[in-house]
Amino acid sequence: MTVWDDLVGQDRVTAQLTAAARDAHAYVKAVTGGEEPELAGSSMTHAWLFTGPPGSGGATAARAFAAALQCVSPDLALGGSPGCGFCDGCHTSLVGTHADVEVIRTDLLTIGVKETRELVRRAQLSPAGGRWQVIVMEDADRLTEGAGNVLLKAVEEPAPRTVWLLCAPSTEDALPTIRSRCRHLALRTPPVDAVADVLVRRDGVEPDVARAAAQATQGHIGRARRIATDEATRARRAAVLAIPARLTDVGGCLRAAQELVDAAAADAKQLAEERDEKETEELRAALGGAEGRRLPRGTAGAMKELEDRQKRRATRTQRDALDLALTDLTAFYRDVLARQFGSGVALAGGESAAAIERLAAASRPEQTLRRMEAILACREALDRNVAPLLAVEAMTMALR
Repeated sequence: MTVWDDLVGQDRVTAQLTAAARDAHAYVKAVTGGEEPELAGSSMTHAWLFTGPPGSGGATAARAFAAALQCVSPDLALGGSPGCGFCDGCHTSLVGTHADVEVIRTDLLTIGVKETRELVRRAQLSPAGGRWQVIVMEDADRLTEGAGNVLLKAVEEPAPRTVWLLCAPSTEDALPTIRSRCRHLALRTPPVDAVADVLVRRDGVEPDVARAAAQATQGHIGRARRIATDEATRARRAAVLAIPARLTDVGGCLRAAQELVDAAAADAKQLAEERDEKETEELRAALGGAEGRRLPRGTAGAMKELEDRQKRRATRTQRDALDLALTDLTAFYRDVLARQFGSGVALAGGESAAAIERLAAASRPEQTLRRMEAILACREALDRNVAPLLAVEAMTMALR
């Protein structure tokens, strides 16, 4: 077992990162030996940009690389590769307790200037353990323009042993000035067989269930795991895939839109209640208000800030739930289009095969393309903060 085991179907990326970690280890060894080596020309650099479609494992690759950079395995002295997965450096990096590895993931719609300035300040510090100060930003595409400008200087002129690992869906989602200063690693969608194998091996899922989940999500590792292990997730997906058959009149379109939005809101509320209660109690305890005691004077501002952040997070959670539903709908119509052109590829939604065949026979390819464009237009409208119900109603009317 190594730090790379969870990086599914990315052999080329794994090889590149292993080579970089090996050069990084040699660099640290030379520095501690009193030399003044150069990173220029080696496989290692101070800033990386990981891109790939959803579910490809960009954040997983970044966290694995961070662990390999902190690896302190005795085998390294014998020529072994960094990233053993067992040493203290690897283990603490992967579980999130390493003092020199900061993982940034946001539950909000954006990452602002204030948070980025704090990261840049931390990035200037020397590594506590003497190796690398690693900043993993899993949602670099959510940086505001102002935050991106704050980050630019740190990426352009990093501290000697600071490494920035930025993750985004594509290079277009990162500011041009930042991506031009990063080494780019493009991940691909993992093969279905590889995803099914990891579900069986790591999560104990039955092979048939694992194969069906991997096929349904077309290689999206995280979604495949949720579908394979959570009955509620499977039920929600089945309800979404049943929508096309219900869009026969205006009333059916409006009801389907309302149900989609309500389901997303319910998911967001359930998740928010679980997180918010825990966060609120933890903050109250930290401020001295645990066990029913009144909060000390001057702490109301901290509680209000937490409440505001929780409200913004709920907005993103609802939008993410809607986006998952729209992704499933897109896959449904993509399969319809494939059948209309006589493709023999396996269907992403095997449980909806009959509905896909019926719609493929009852419509034309150009109609299917227009429906897929309507879904894309809905996603773009949601990105522009159009009211979710209005955006989804417009989409379902166009899908008739």
